[in-house]
Amino acid sequence: MLIGVPSEIKSQEHRVGLVPSSVKEFTTSGHSVIVQSNAGIGINFTDEDYINVGAEIVASAEDVYSRADMIIKVKEPLEPEYKLIRKNQILFTYLHLAADPAQAKALMNSGCVAIAYETVTGYGRRGLPLLAPMSEIAGRLSVQVGAYNLQKHNGGTGRLISGVPGVRPAEVLILGGGVAGFNAAQMATGLGANVTILERSNDRMRYLDDYFRGRANVVYSNADIVERFIQTADLVVGTVLIPGESAPRIITKDMLGTMMKGSVVVDVSIDQGGCFETSRVTTHKDPTYVVDDIVHYCVGNMPGAVPLTSALALNHSVLPYALNIANKGWKEALLADQGLRDGLNVCHGEITHSGVAASLELPFNAEPRALCA
Repeated sequence: MLIGVPSEIKSQEHRVGLVPSSVKEFTTSGHSVIVQSNAGIGINFTDEDYINVGAEIVASAEDVYSRADMIIKVKEPLEPEYKLIRKNQILFTYLHLAADPAQAKALMNSGCVAIAYETVTGYGRRGLPLLAPMSEIAGRLSVQVGAYNLQKHNGGTGRLISGVPGVRPAEVLILGGGVAGFNAAQMATGLGANVTILERSNDRMRYLDDYFRGRANVVYSNADIVERFIQTADLVVGTVLIPGESAPRIITKDMLGTMMKGSVVVDVSIDQGGCFETSRVTTHKDPTYVVDDIVHYCVGNMPGAVPLTSALALNHSVLPYALNIANKGWKEALLADQGLRDGLNVCHGEITHSGVAASLELPFNAEPRALCA
């Protein structure tokens, strides 16, 4: 199979779909790889690094898309890339279609086979193994950027997240105790903050309570609890996720008025539309804005702030699945692995993920014709 790796064009995105060590795995398995020139330069991987592991360097994204059987990226294709995607081409990347109807329509019109990292499930259809590494990074970053934006010159309350002897630390409220929430709580407790995790799964609450052993409060989440706890929070981190679907809006605009002026919200769920009503996607270049005296950080590609760590972590998780697709072909690979099949979002013009279809109010086909043919 011919694998294509284009440069990412999202603002301030320096990650790359395949690092050289991953390319070598493909070439030693008998596949060919073409890489757009300077695709990895943002994390110090040169064209020569790729050539040394058997890749061919091409000049443009058009060269990549026109030739490759499978495109491996990091972020979703943007409008300039829509017209480049071909019928029957495999697109393997993060898509987040529930919050992006224009992209969904473009992928349907292209006739491609679009497999989304964020909806691939693990063994027994549990967990999200290709989303997990970025959720880990985003969760940890959320506390770093939250602490930074609590500084007064950034619009925050001016409270040091750790406190000092005689002065209380920041109150950090984490909405959701999944992978991102767990990692946010690890960081926040490590910095000495007073941490509360709001979660709805009883099994997950027991796990979190056992892990943190009093270093973080674990509280059942409902509307009343959320409304009361945000009033005293210095930093609120939103990590709520429903695979494939739009994130539920947990914090309404009216609720912002009950929060302390200068408190900070970090919306890790923004790729799926965000869990704050007042959230809108921002970039690393201009990451924050203020609504009703509350600082909002809603960067759509948070892990892109640490692209070397992120690209390596993502490659480690994606590589076995990508090799499986290359070795078997997409149909056989998906039919043999229900978890990978859960990643199929668009196939030859049909929406094939129920969560995406529900969020976009489009027809859903659980058994796409192209897969069964």
